Amino acid sequence: MMDFARFSIEGKTAIVTGAGTGLGQAMAVGLAEAGAQIVGVDYIPMNETDQAVSAMGSQFLGIEANLSTTEPLPGIIEAALKRFETVDILVNNAGIIRRHDSIDFTEKDWDDVMNLNLKTVFFFSQAVAKQFLAQATPGKIINIASMLSFQGGIRVPSYTASKSGVMGLTRLLACEWAKHRINVNAIAPGYMATNNTEALRADTARSAEILGRIPAGRWGLPEDLRGPVIFLASAASDYVNGYTIAVDGGWLSR
Repeated sequence: MMDFARFSIEGKTAIVTGAGTGLGQAMAVGLAEAGAQIVGVDYIPMNETDQAVSAMGSQFLGIEANLSTTEPLPGIIEAALKRFETVDILVNNAGIIRRHDSIDFTEKDWDDVMNLNLKTVFFFSQAVAKQFLAQATPGKIINIASMLSFQGGIRVPSYTASKSGVMGLTRLLACEWAKHRINVNAIAPGYMATNNTEALRADTARSAEILGRIPAGRWGLPEDLRGPVIFLASAASDYVNGYTIAVDGGWLSR
């Protein structure tokens, strides 16, 4: 008989970056629905996320921080511990994208994307893993990869490089930290209806081309990530290490 209690994260503390909108907001609310208290991190106010998490009967701590550098990381963990005493789950969701032909791509657009999408992911994972070890507790780290962790794409060189790096880093950290009962995995969203894809969805021809390749026949919704993130954050995934789950409506199967 299935033990659905293994999917509960009741009383756990989850840090979710980029929690103000879109995918991060949906995952924060999903984790709250499964019983976690949420530390949301974003560079914008997170009032809507706070309300949605509270509606699930959970607690929310919002921290406004710019994750383009690693400077805020110790303070975020300190604030989480002060409010909730432990940290149990990290969702590295915050990210940006810059679109230009590679022939004209600037060093600034390269560095801005790589700093947030990859450098901060590593050092936040490192900081949280140290906290797991200090607590002597198991921990879950969930990175947000992309279809472009598997494919090249066009006009997004730094994004493709960063998301390919996220998948590789997920594997490496899993290899090093599994022995400490720290699970490191990733979710690769497909084409989702978020701010990052607004320009694509507004381009009628490009949108039709994308939808024509998605077997599910629709853009993904932020809510589509709730189930996968709960699974990876819970004891149900205790023997899943270093894997990237595609949530893409079948895109990669075509």
